[in-house]
Amino acid sequence: MTSSPLLLEKIPLFATVDVLVVGGGSAGCCAALAAAGEGAGAVLLIERYGFLGGTSTQMLDTFYGFFTPGEEPRKVVGGLPDTVVNALDAAGAVFLRPNTYGAGTGVNYNPERLKLVWDKLLATAGVRVLLHATLVAADQDAAGRIVGVVISTKSGFLRLNARRFIDASGDADLCHAAGVPLEKAGEREPAQTLTTTFRMSNVDLPAYAAAGGKRMLMERMAEAVERGAHGLPRKSGSLHEMNARGCISTVAVRVAEVDATDFEQLGAAEREGRRQAFVYEGFFRECVPGFGAANIVGLSHQIGVRETRRVYGEYRLTQEDCLSVARFDDRVLLCGAPIEDHRATKDGGAETVWGYVPGGQAYDVPYRTLVPRGRDELWVAGRCFSATHDAHASCRSMAQTMAMGQAAGTAAALSLTAKCGAREVSIPELQVRLRASGSTLEAPAQPAATGREEWAKNFPNN
Repeated sequence: MTSSPLLLEKIPLFATVDVLVVGGGSAGCCAALAAAGEGAGAVLLIERYGFLGGTSTQMLDTFYGFFTPGEEPRKVVGGLPDTVVNALDAAGAVFLRPNTYGAGTGVNYNPERLKLVWDKLLATAGVRVLLHATLVAADQDAAGRIVGVVISTKSGFLRLNARRFIDASGDADLCHAAGVPLEKAGEREPAQTLTTTFRMSNVDLPAYAAAGGKRMLMERMAEAVERGAHGLPRKSGSLHEMNARGCISTVAVRVAEVDATDFEQLGAAEREGRRQAFVYEGFFRECVPGFGAANIVGLSHQIGVRETRRVYGEYRLTQEDCLSVARFDDRVLLCGAPIEDHRATKDGGAETVWGYVPGGQAYDVPYRTLVPRGRDELWVAGRCFSATHDAHASCRSMAQTMAMGQAAGTAAALSLTAKCGAREVSIPELQVRLRASGSTLEAPAQPAATGREEWAKNFPNN
């Protein structure tokens, strides 16, 4: 909500900066890094948790979207995302792995190490980071332009003023507070399901592989559901080896029909996700070779949310754009990830509907999807960008959200230099800056080699 002037006068002004980034997930971190790297001046990032990374450190341990799927993968994301992967690699905390359902080669990492990587990268770039800082209101001038925000902290309510703003909150919290037009998941199509990921230790991975691995797991899960045994919520799911010996991570839990912007519904989903996780533990221990002595050692920091609010931008990415391999003059990143729609079924179960980009190609994502309609002081990056439900289900992978962050941060810096609004940023200049930083705006002609010996070719140092 917008705060009244009388209320704001009573709240201490904590800082005035050039660029304020709301949300310290993978998109927000890259936005802040890009803005600082392009000379934006004082850059400040606020994050409600006590660590950075968002989904990249709270729920998952794999970056998807760097590579197109198929037998001849192309690497379609570079720039700052490469810098992140290289920092993980330098610590011995990353490896490449195939995806269970053909979504493309994933970059598996240690999420605890990634928290430290984000800290170091932002500190080196000179970005000021406020943890345990939650957005509660937007301050707008008479014309409706955002000029500051109010945050809640352990020290009380504080004001932050800025010249430019990037909403990388995932839920479009800043846009919502400022009255920016939004579409909420579930209004037209069912919102994607939520997932509590969990990790298990003491897994005998050779025994699991010898018994048939993923194929065997899918068969046993389907059999259990058909028999009504164990109370599994779905017939399929995935698990994979972690960056820790004898440990696996899962994407199996499904919680459907939740409005994750409603705190009571979200709380109920958290409880249901935890319940399901331990249902799966019992199933794995009893029915899956190699798991007899395994147990859960960690749950995702919060339940994983795939979609909530999406802005209406200067352009809206559509399913047709994805599946027709659309080209745009104002492209700022590429995406070859399939449409991956996790949805509830009429019988109370859950399924995933897939739609693949033809021929293992990658479509363009235009700059205009990062600019809320009619705004000059504000950008979005991450899963609240401007897209339909189906297009969002393709372009929400973390490699793409990091690339969005880099594009938005770079654009914010350029707008300050040129003294122009978000809609007037020079697209040719923005693209020059992105290419200079290593960003990929044209899919490479040759397939990427995903073996260890080719690592430097896939992820060049920046």
